[in-house]
Amino acid sequence: MSQHTLPDDLSTGTDYETLAQRFRPIFAEIAQTALQRERERKLPYEPINWLKQAGFGAVRVPKQYGGAGASLPQLFQLLVELATADSNLPQALRGHFAFVEDRLNAPASPEREVWFKRFVAGEIVGNAWTEIGEVAVGEVITRVSRQGDKLLLNGRKFYSTGSIFADWIDVYAQVDGTNQDVIAAIRTSDPGVTQSDDWDGFGQRTTGSGSTVFENVTVEAENLIDFASRFKYQTAFYQLVLLAVLAGIGKAVERDVAQHVRDRKRVFSTGNASSVSQDAQIQQVVGEISALAYAAEATAIRAAHPAQRAYEARFGNDAARERQANIDAELESGKAQIVVSELVLRASTQLFNALGASSARAELLLDRHWRNARTVASHNPLIYKARIAGDWAINGTEPPYVWQIGRGKA
Repeated sequence: MSQHTLPDDLSTGTDYETLAQRFRPIFAEIAQTALQRERERKLPYEPINWLKQAGFGAVRVPKQYGGAGASLPQLFQLLVELATADSNLPQALRGHFAFVEDRLNAPASPEREVWFKRFVAGEIVGNAWTEIGEVAVGEVITRVSRQGDKLLLNGRKFYSTGSIFADWIDVYAQVDGTNQDVIAAIRTSDPGVTQSDDWDGFGQRTTGSGSTVFENVTVEAENLIDFASRFKYQTAFYQLVLLAVLAGIGKAVERDVAQHVRDRKRVFSTGNASSVSQDAQIQQVVGEISALAYAAEATAIRAAHPAQRAYEARFGNDAARERQANIDAELESGKAQIVVSELVLRASTQLFNALGASSARAELLLDRHWRNARTVASHNPLIYKARIAGDWAINGTEPPYVWQIGRGKA
């Protein structure tokens, strides 16, 4: 479907620099306070509010509804910039942007317009999908049941990333009786919702990825969404957010290593110059880090283009074109994950080759870059992404679009 045949109310892109300039002062403020939050493990309530008030959560909403109309590559470029300031924040907003994307892909309706108005007003959505413990692959313990004229949600989720900052939660559940897979959108302020900041990972420590408990929470009928209708490239989308996070970490490594080399006064007797900033070998290390960060960002943004094609094809009449765009979105985001993870982990290790033992001091928190990158790279195991890409290349096997985690068969 060519550009001029697209419906007028799609988000196909805007002037990126104009859009980014709206948020860069906020990104700069976030960067100034990022180390303090990391040091104190202080959740970023205030930075999230800055972004909400500035309309960051509505950048993908079409212009006709008050949003910025950004394309997916533009969204992910913005998330790279935000991740450079603080890598926790794009991941905390991951569930929000995925829910926005689902509403963008939904058929036009009064209900969809209500959600657009909420996004433009600054409301954001968290997520609660994953269950831990004895739940088996394919099972969902969280249930929606009918009691009289009410729909009630009950269950417990972990990895509820960003929900502690959100106005709404996107909850994956099943309906009692039919076992239909659904998304229940409920307000965080609703009676029966309990949130905990109990994420104990060694990286990405302030994403708000804790537990959420739902006890007889009322679900409005219009906020119960059939999971089968969810946008096809959702798993690619979730991975693209993590790619933006990784690329931002790479750029933060480049920023920090250059600054520390620039400021460093002590030199080794085995070095090549009277100042570290003039040492040719140190310059080489920093240059290699810069190249790794460049390649990571370029790959992450390139991988977002098939998802934009899939979004646009959703509103066309060419099923074959839409199918291929979704295949490309899944495969390219997966292949990018394999490469970008390696690039950024290498960059976050090379940093210490440029700075020596003093860079390991806890007060500098330079280790956070590796810890954060390692944590993000562990999502959606990349070894399986490599197999899926290989199976496509060899056998033309279409990639899976949804996967689950849980206890395997005995």
